[in-house]
Amino acid sequence: MTSPADSPIQTLLRLMAELRDPERGCAWDVAQTSASIVPYTIEEAYEVADAVTRGDRDDLRDELGDLLLQVVFHARMAEEEGAFAFDDVARAIAAKLIRRHPHVFAPDGTLLPEGSPRCDPAAVEAQWAAIKAQERADKPAPAAAPDPLGGVALALPALMRAEKVSRRAASYGFDWDDAAQVIAKVREETDEVAQALAEGEAGAVAEEIGDLLFSVANLARHAGIDPEAALRDGTAKFERRFRAMAEELHAEGGALGRSDLAAMEAAWGRVKHKEKG
Repeated sequence: MTSPADSPIQTLLRLMAELRDPERGCAWDVAQTSASIVPYTIEEAYEVADAVTRGDRDDLRDELGDLLLQVVFHARMAEEEGAFAFDDVARAIAAKLIRRHPHVFAPDGTLLPEGSPRCDPAAVEAQWAAIKAQERADKPAPAAAPDPLGGVALALPALMRAEKVSRRAASYGFDWDDAAQVIAKVREETDEVAQALAEGEAGAVAEEIGDLLFSVANLARHAGIDPEAALRDGTAKFERRFRAMAEELHAEGGALGRSDLAAMEAAWGRVKHKEKG
């Protein structure tokens, strides 16, 4: 039972515990494992991003609640196993925030006094990366050789993971000098895709396209662009123009599926011209 005196987070934690009760809870919730709800966790994170992109604050509030539920769900299952509880999650992230913001907090978590040196955003990012690297170095040495790319989550979207893996490799000095060199690599990979297509071997084509996409992720990193956001925006632009093209065809008495490619390309060109003013 919940109590009116409970804080909202206490209520949520109690509800999750009740849902997981083997005798009186929900059979679906009881049957779940951390592995089984991972797809929902990922989906909720994307729905948060979608609400932000659309600028819908009411929807963002709801989607953040759904994402918080995933955190509570994972923490509850871990608590049942005796691993950790929600409070441990909160304490750990609070400690990490203090540790990784020495320009804001003293080691005990109190704010630094007014007039303390401030960092600009670029310096903060560099400091954050250095602190993370030191944290990795301070961990007990594994029996085997340490994985230089360890910690880059396998479940990340492929494009985002490509950028993070390449950024980690670059932190060891394994990188191109500038974006121009990456463009040359993109062109090289494009030529290799064309060669694989000409040879007609599906496995080689897939491999070369993967190399091309990885090179493009590196190009985005060198340009200071988030490749995931850039692709999302590019897809949204295509969607907008495709719908407008369909409207153009409809206004002329045509329709998608009945118009030939030449008519669609002409309508597409008009849409682009209108967008550019």
